[in-house]
Amino acid sequence: MASRCEVVLAAASEQQAQQLAALAITEVRRIESKYSRYRADSVLSRINAQAGRASVAIDSETASLLDYAEALFVSSAGLFDITSGVLRRAWNFKQQHVPDDESLAPLLALVSWSQVQRSQQEIFLPQVGMEIDFGGFGKEYAADRAASVLLAQGVQHGYVNLGGDLRIFGPMPDGSAWQIGIADPRASNAGTTCANLPVQSGALATSGDYERYIEVDGVRHCHILLPHNGHSVRY
Repeated sequence: MASRCEVVLAAASEQQAQQLAALAITEVRRIESKYSRYRADSVLSRINAQAGRASVAIDSETASLLDYAEALFVSSAGLFDITSGVLRRAWNFKQQHVPDDESLAPLLALVSWSQVQRSQQEIFLPQVGMEIDFGGFGKEYAADRAASVLLAQGVQHGYVNLGGDLRIFGPMPDGSAWQIGIADPRASNAGTTCANLPVQSGALATSGDYERYIEVDGVRHCHILLPHNGHSVRY
C-alpha cells in the first residue's frame, strides 16, 4: 500500500492475534495485487492496456467497485472521476513545476468516465491512453474487506488502519471508544492533532494538501486534482 498499515485487535492470546491479523493482511494483499496500477498483471492494468482496442471481461467484485465509482461520480457531480488518474502524467510532486494548460489539454481529453462502456461482465475504455484508477477508494475498500474477514472470525474489538484510512469494527475491550487523532495539516511539529474523535464502529478517512504537494511562487499545489481542468484543488 506504500504507506504505514496496521491491524489492531483483541484476542485470547498473542498467537491467536497473530493468526487473525495474518488473515486480514492476506486479504489486503489480495486486493492490492488485483487492483494496483503498479502491477502489470493487475485487473486495472489489463483494462488500461486494452484502452481503445478491446473490451475486458470482469468479475462481480470488479463490477461492484465500478458501480461504486459510478455512484461517486454522480454524487460529486463529476468531481470524483476514476479516469482522471492520467493527469498524474503532467504532475511531478518531486519537482517545483506546475503544468500549463497546453500540456494538460491532451490529458484532459482522456478524462471522461461518462464515455466508459461497461456492463456487469465487461468494460471498454473507448480511447487509447485512457485509464481507470481505484486510488481514490482502494485502501478504504481493502480496509473494509480486512475488517469483514476479522468479523467473520468472531473478532469484536479492533480496527484496520491502511495509511490513515480506518475501519473500526468494535470498541476497545473495556467497551470504550478508540480515540482517533486527526493530524493538524498546518502544524509545524509532526504528530500534532487538530481533533480527536471517539469512534466505536465505522470508518474514517482523511485527505488534504499537507503531504504530497509542491509550492511554487507561494502557491501550494497538492496531489488532489480537478478532473475538469487538471489543476490542484485549493484549501
